Amino acid sequence: MSASVGELLRAARQRLDGHSPTADIDARVLMAHCLRKPASFLFTWPEHIPTDSEARQFQEWVARRVVGEPVAYLIGRREFYGHEFLVSPDTLIPRPDTELLVDTVLEGLAADAPLRVADLGTGTGAIAISLALARPAWQLVAVDTSTAILDLVERNRQRLGAGNVQPLQSNWCSQLPGPLDAVVSNPPYIPDDDPHLGEGDVRYEPRTALAAGSDGLADIRVITVQSRQRLRPGGLLALEHGYDQGEAVQQILRDAGFVRIETRRDLAGHDRVTLGITPPGDADAQ
Repeated sequence: MSASVGELLRAARQRLDGHSPTADIDARVLMAHCLRKPASFLFTWPEHIPTDSEARQFQEWVARRVVGEPVAYLIGRREFYGHEFLVSPDTLIPRPDTELLVDTVLEGLAADAPLRVADLGTGTGAIAISLALARPAWQLVAVDTSTAILDLVERNRQRLGAGNVQPLQSNWCSQLPGPLDAVVSNPPYIPDDDPHLGEGDVRYEPRTALAAGSDGLADIRVITVQSRQRLRPGGLLALEHGYDQGEAVQQILRDAGFVRIETRRDLAGHDRVTLGITPPGDADAQ
Protein backbone atom coordinates (compact mmCIF):
# COMPACT_ATOMS: atom_id res chain seq x y z
CA MET A 1 0.00 0.00 0.00
CA SER A 2 1.32 3.48 -0.89
CA ALA A 3 2.26 5.93 1.84
CA SER A 4 -0.21 8.60 2.94
CA VAL A 5 0.40 12.35 3.09
CA GLY A 6 0.91 12.13 6.85
CA GLU A 7 3.42 9.29 6.56
CA LEU A 8 5.38 11.01 3.81
CA LEU A 9 5.51 14.24 5.79
CA ARG A 10 6.77 12.48 8.93
CA ALA A 11 9.52 10.75 6.95
CA ALA A 12 10.47 14.02 5.23
CA ARG A 13 10.70 15.93 8.50
CA GLN A 14 13.02 13.29 9.91
CA ARG A 15 15.16 13.41 6.79
CA LEU A 16 15.34 17.22 6.77
CA ASP A 17 16.01 17.57 10.49
CA GLY A 18 19.54 18.86 10.92
CA HIS A 19 19.73 20.01 7.30
CA SER A 20 17.14 22.77 7.43
CA PRO A 21 16.10 25.01 10.34
CA THR A 22 12.55 24.95 8.96
CA ALA A 23 12.20 21.23 8.29
CA ASP A 24 8.49 21.03 9.10
CA ILE A 25 7.56 24.07 7.02
CA ASP A 26 9.74 22.93 4.12
CA ALA A 27 8.10 19.51 4.06
CA ARG A 28 4.58 20.94 4.11
CA VAL A 29 5.31 23.54 1.40
CA LEU A 30 6.84 20.92 -0.88
CA MET A 31 3.97 18.49 -0.33
CA ALA A 32 1.30 21.12 -0.95
CA HIS A 33 2.93 22.08 -4.25
CA CYS A 34 3.31 18.47 -5.33
CA LEU A 35 -0.39 17.89 -4.68
CA ARG A 36 -1.39 21.34 -6.01
CA LYS A 37 -3.46 21.80 -2.89
CA PRO A 38 -3.59 24.50 -0.18
CA ALA A 39 -1.65 23.85 3.02
CA SER A 40 -4.92 23.30 4.88
CA PHE A 41 -5.48 20.13 2.82
CA LEU A 42 -2.50 18.48 4.53
CA PHE A 43 -4.07 18.92 7.96
CA THR A 44 -7.57 17.97 6.84
CA TRP A 45 -6.65 14.88 4.81
CA PRO A 46 -3.45 13.35 6.25
CA GLU A 47 -4.70 9.92 5.13
CA HIS A 48 -4.81 11.01 1.46
CA ILE A 49 -2.68 8.80 -0.80
CA PRO A 50 -0.66 10.78 -3.37
CA THR A 51 -0.21 9.34 -6.82
CA ASP A 52 3.07 7.59 -7.56
CA SER A 53 4.29 10.57 -9.58
CA GLU A 54 3.37 13.03 -6.80
CA ALA A 55 5.17 10.91 -4.21
CA ARG A 56 8.26 10.62 -6.42
CA GLN A 57 8.31 14.38 -7.02
CA PHE A 58 7.99 15.05 -3.30
CA GLN A 59 10.81 12.67 -2.39
CA GLU A 60 13.06 14.11 -5.11
CA TRP A 61 12.46 17.64 -3.80
CA VAL A 62 13.15 16.55 -0.23
CA ALA A 63 16.45 15.00 -1.34
CA ARG A 64 17.45 18.22 -3.08
CA ARG A 65 16.44 20.26 -0.03
CA VAL A 66 18.61 18.02 2.18
CA VAL A 67 21.70 19.14 0.26
CA GLY A 68 20.67 22.78 0.59
CA GLU A 69 18.72 23.72 -2.52
CA PRO A 70 16.27 26.51 -1.58
CA VAL A 71 12.58 25.65 -1.43
CA ALA A 72 11.78 28.70 -3.59
CA TYR A 73 13.89 27.31 -6.43
CA LEU A 74 12.37 23.84 -6.07
CA ILE A 75 8.78 25.05 -6.36
CA GLY A 76 9.61 28.08 -8.52
CA ARG A 77 7.72 30.54 -6.32
CA ARG A 78 8.12 32.84 -3.33
CA GLU A 79 5.64 35.13 -1.59
CA PHE A 80 6.62 38.76 -1.15
CA TYR A 81 4.52 41.69 0.06
CA GLY A 82 1.36 39.57 -0.17
CA HIS A 83 1.96 38.49 -3.77
CA GLU A 84 3.28 35.23 -5.18
CA PHE A 85 6.25 35.70 -7.51
CA LEU A 86 7.81 33.25 -9.91
CA VAL A 87 11.51 32.80 -9.15
CA SER A 88 14.41 31.13 -10.92
CA PRO A 89 18.06 30.33 -10.12
CA ASP A 90 18.93 33.40 -12.23
CA THR A 91 17.49 35.67 -9.53
CA LEU A 92 17.89 36.42 -5.87
CA ILE A 93 15.08 34.95 -3.77
CA PRO A 94 12.87 37.77 -2.39
CA ARG A 95 13.19 38.03 1.39
CA PRO A 96 10.91 39.50 4.07
CA ASP A 97 13.56 42.06 5.12
CA THR A 98 13.23 43.70 1.71
CA GLU A 99 9.58 44.56 2.42
CA LEU A 100 10.97 47.43 4.53
CA LEU A 101 12.40 48.90 1.32
CA VAL A 102 8.94 48.83 -0.29
CA ASP A 103 7.38 50.39 2.82
CA THR A 104 10.00 53.14 2.83
CA VAL A 105 9.27 54.15 -0.76
CA LEU A 106 5.49 53.99 -0.29
CA GLU A 107 5.74 56.22 2.78
CA GLY A 108 8.14 58.67 1.17
CA LEU A 109 6.25 59.55 -2.01
CA ALA A 110 2.83 60.94 -2.90
CA ALA A 111 0.38 58.08 -3.48
CA ASP A 112 -1.77 59.62 -6.23
CA ALA A 113 0.81 61.61 -8.20
CA PRO A 114 1.96 60.27 -11.61
CA LEU A 115 5.50 59.55 -10.40
CA ARG A 116 8.25 57.71 -12.27
CA VAL A 117 10.20 55.23 -10.15
CA ALA A 118 13.07 52.90 -11.13
CA ASP A 119 13.92 49.61 -9.40
CA LEU A 120 17.56 48.79 -10.15
CA GLY A 121 18.65 45.14 -10.21
CA THR A 122 15.02 44.11 -10.17
CA GLY A 123 15.52 40.31 -10.20
CA THR A 124 12.06 38.76 -9.99
CA GLY A 125 10.53 42.23 -10.20
CA ALA A 126 9.19 41.83 -6.66
CA ILE A 127 9.99 45.39 -5.55
CA ALA A 128 8.83 47.14 -8.72
CA ILE A 129 5.65 45.09 -9.05
CA SER A 130 4.74 45.42 -5.36
CA LEU A 131 5.13 49.19 -5.64
CA ALA A 132 3.14 49.28 -8.87
CA LEU A 133 0.25 47.28 -7.43
CA ALA A 134 0.14 49.52 -4.34
CA ARG A 135 0.37 52.73 -6.40
CA PRO A 136 -1.48 52.43 -9.73
CA ALA A 137 -0.75 56.10 -10.54
CA TRP A 138 3.01 55.49 -10.59
CA GLN A 139 5.07 54.29 -13.54
CA LEU A 140 7.69 51.73 -12.54
CA VAL A 141 10.79 50.84 -14.55
CA ALA A 142 12.18 47.41 -13.63
CA VAL A 143 15.89 47.43 -14.54
CA ASP A 144 18.23 44.46 -14.94
CA THR A 145 21.08 43.40 -17.22
CA SER A 146 19.83 39.94 -18.20
CA THR A 147 17.17 39.21 -20.83
CA ALA A 148 16.33 35.94 -19.01
CA ILE A 149 15.65 37.87 -15.81
CA LEU A 150 13.58 40.49 -17.64
CA ASP A 151 11.53 37.70 -19.24
CA LEU A 152 10.75 36.47 -15.72
CA VAL A 153 9.81 40.01 -14.68
CA GLU A 154 7.42 40.20 -17.63
CA ARG A 155 5.80 36.91 -16.63
CA ASN A 156 5.35 38.15 -13.05
CA ARG A 157 4.05 41.48 -14.31
CA GLN A 158 1.42 39.80 -16.45
CA ARG A 159 0.42 37.22 -13.81
CA LEU A 160 -0.12 39.91 -11.18
CA GLY A 161 -1.69 42.50 -13.47
CA ALA A 162 0.92 45.22 -12.98
CA GLY A 163 0.35 47.12 -16.21
CA ASN A 164 2.32 50.13 -14.94
CA VAL A 165 5.66 48.26 -14.91
CA GLN A 166 8.13 48.52 -17.80
CA PRO A 167 11.07 46.06 -17.86
CA LEU A 168 14.29 47.67 -19.13
CA GLN A 169 17.67 46.12 -19.90
CA SER A 170 20.39 48.35 -18.43
CA ASN A 171 23.52 48.20 -16.31
CA TRP A 172 22.16 50.18 -13.36
CA CYS A 173 21.22 53.65 -14.70
CA SER A 174 23.32 53.57 -17.88
CA GLN A 175 20.33 53.14 -20.25
CA LEU A 176 17.78 54.72 -17.94
CA PRO A 177 16.56 58.16 -19.04
CA GLY A 178 15.71 60.77 -16.44
CA PRO A 179 14.23 62.55 -14.77
CA LEU A 180 13.02 60.17 -12.08
CA ASP A 181 11.09 60.80 -8.90
CA ALA A 182 12.69 57.89 -7.07
CA VAL A 183 15.30 55.17 -7.43
CA VAL A 184 15.03 52.05 -5.30
CA SER A 185 17.41 49.11 -5.19
CA ASN A 186 18.29 45.96 -3.29
CA PRO A 187 21.76 45.62 -4.85
CA PRO A 188 24.55 43.17 -4.08
CA TYR A 189 26.11 44.23 -0.77
CA ILE A 190 28.03 41.25 0.64
CA PRO A 191 31.87 41.42 0.62
CA ASP A 192 33.43 39.05 -1.90
CA ASP A 193 35.25 37.05 0.80
CA ASP A 194 32.35 36.74 3.23
CA PRO A 195 32.20 33.08 4.39
CA HIS A 196 28.39 33.17 4.46
CA LEU A 197 28.42 33.06 0.65
CA GLY A 198 29.36 29.39 0.96
CA GLU A 199 26.67 28.50 3.49
CA GLY A 200 22.97 27.70 3.46
CA ASP A 201 20.58 28.70 0.70
CA VAL A 202 22.82 31.48 -0.67
CA ARG A 203 25.16 28.84 -2.11
CA TYR A 204 22.55 28.34 -4.82
CA GLU A 205 21.81 32.01 -5.51
CA PRO A 206 23.68 33.93 -8.22
CA ARG A 207 26.90 35.37 -6.81
CA THR A 208 26.51 38.49 -8.95
CA ALA A 209 23.28 39.30 -7.06
CA LEU A 210 24.98 38.97 -3.68
CA ALA A 211 28.62 40.10 -3.65
CA ALA A 212 30.03 43.52 -4.53
CA GLY A 213 33.73 44.07 -3.97
CA SER A 214 36.00 43.85 -0.96
CA ASP A 215 33.64 45.81 1.32
CA GLY A 216 30.34 44.92 -0.38
CA LEU A 217 29.67 48.55 -1.30
CA ALA A 218 31.00 48.75 -4.86
CA ASP A 219 27.58 48.63 -6.54
CA ILE A 220 26.01 50.97 -3.98
CA ARG A 221 28.65 53.56 -4.85
CA VAL A 222 27.88 53.29 -8.57
CA ILE A 223 24.11 53.39 -8.04
CA THR A 224 24.38 56.43 -5.78
CA VAL A 225 26.42 58.48 -8.26
CA GLN A 226 24.32 57.47 -11.27
CA SER A 227 21.03 58.04 -9.43
CA ARG A 228 22.10 61.56 -8.45
CA GLN A 229 22.30 62.35 -12.17
CA ARG A 230 18.86 60.87 -12.95
CA LEU A 231 16.71 62.08 -10.06
CA ARG A 232 14.63 65.24 -10.07
CA PRO A 233 15.30 67.86 -7.38
CA GLY A 234 13.72 66.44 -4.25
CA GLY A 235 13.93 62.91 -5.69
CA LEU A 236 14.28 59.89 -3.40
CA LEU A 237 17.04 57.27 -3.37
CA ALA A 238 16.35 54.22 -1.16
CA LEU A 239 18.87 51.38 -0.81
CA GLU A 240 18.84 48.09 1.05
CA HIS A 241 22.17 47.08 2.60
CA GLY A 242 23.78 44.89 5.21
CA TYR A 243 23.10 45.15 8.94
CA ASP A 244 26.52 46.74 9.62
CA GLN A 245 26.67 49.07 6.60
CA GLY A 246 24.28 51.86 7.62
CA GLU A 247 26.91 54.45 8.52
CA ALA A 248 29.03 53.66 5.45
CA VAL A 249 26.05 53.97 3.09
CA GLN A 250 25.03 57.24 4.73
CA GLN A 251 28.52 58.59 4.02
CA ILE A 252 28.33 57.46 0.38
CA LEU A 253 25.06 59.36 -0.05
CA ARG A 254 26.45 62.38 1.77
CA ASP A 255 29.54 62.46 -0.46
CA ALA A 256 27.29 62.36 -3.53
CA GLY A 257 25.35 65.40 -2.34
CA PHE A 258 22.17 63.81 -0.99
CA VAL A 259 20.44 65.46 1.96
CA ARG A 260 17.92 64.38 4.62
CA ILE A 261 19.75 61.08 4.88
CA GLU A 262 18.48 58.47 7.32
CA THR A 263 18.75 54.74 7.99
CA ARG A 264 15.81 52.56 8.94
CA ARG A 265 15.91 49.31 10.86
CA ASP A 266 14.24 46.01 10.12
CA LEU A 267 12.07 44.02 12.55
CA ALA A 268 15.18 42.48 14.09
CA GLY A 269 16.51 45.96 14.93
CA HIS A 270 19.26 45.90 12.29
CA ASP A 271 20.15 48.75 9.93
CA ARG A 272 18.56 47.70 6.63
CA VAL A 273 17.52 50.63 4.41
CA THR A 274 19.19 54.01 3.90
CA LEU A 275 17.50 56.82 2.02
CA GLY A 276 18.39 60.29 0.88
CA ILE A 277 16.90 63.18 -1.11
CA THR A 278 18.41 65.26 -3.90
CA PRO A 279 18.49 68.93 -2.88
CA PRO A 280 15.78 71.27 -4.21
CA GLY A 281 17.04 73.05 -7.31
CA ASP A 282 19.69 70.35 -7.78
CA ALA A 283 21.74 71.26 -10.84
CA ASP A 284 23.14 67.73 -11.14
CA ALA A 285 19.71 66.11 -11.67
CA GLN A 286 18.28 65.95 -15.16
